Parts: sequence; structure tokens; C-alpha cells
Amino acid sequence: MKVEIGVLADGARARLSGDLDISCVASAKAALLDAIECHPELEFDLSGIRRLDAAGMQLLILCKRMASQRRHGLRLVDHSPAVIEQFELFNLAAVFGDPMVVPARSNEG
Repeated sequence: MKVEIGVLADGARARLSGDLDISCVASAKAALLDAIECHPELEFDLSGIRRLDAAGMQLLILCKRMASQRRHGLRLVDHSPAVIEQFELFNLAAVFGDPMVVPARSNEG
């Protein structure tokens, strides 16, 4: 899991890439929680997530709750297909409250 933080005019963006799963949530947790502490307005760019499991989902929920408790804005954006699949499977889109763009499904096959 790789986390790259960039500063924007109206906040910051953390680009997450790789696998967000049980093998890396401990190391990703520190970076993500630190980003929430440092930036009152933050986006998590999820376009680079290849794999997301229950541990990764729990970390995203924790981050959303922590930001809310601190009255910081945290938006999840650019959901990868792996993220969309898990959000749909566990019906969690409403928990996060961020718009998801679902790619059109092909009629082929």
C-alpha cells in the first residue's frame, strides 16, 4: 500500500494505491490518520486500490469517523472497481456518504 499526499488549494488529497488489506492496514493506518489530523479538508483518491478486504474497509470507516469527530471534511473519490465491488457487496456506500461513479457495464458477452 502506498499513500501519497498532495496539497490542494482547498485542502489535501491522499492517493492510495495497491492493496488495502490485512497485510498493510497497520502501516497505512498511521499515514491516513496523520493526514486527517493535519488537513481539515481531505480527499482519499481510491482509484489506485487493486484489492480491498474487510480490514481495509474497517480502516476507511475508522478514518471517516475520526474526521467527523474532529469536524474535518473527508471525501472518498475516484473509487476503483475493487472498491466499488466491496461497497456494493457490503452495502456500505451510504455509510460513507460520498458519491460513487459506477462505470457502465458492457453489453458484450
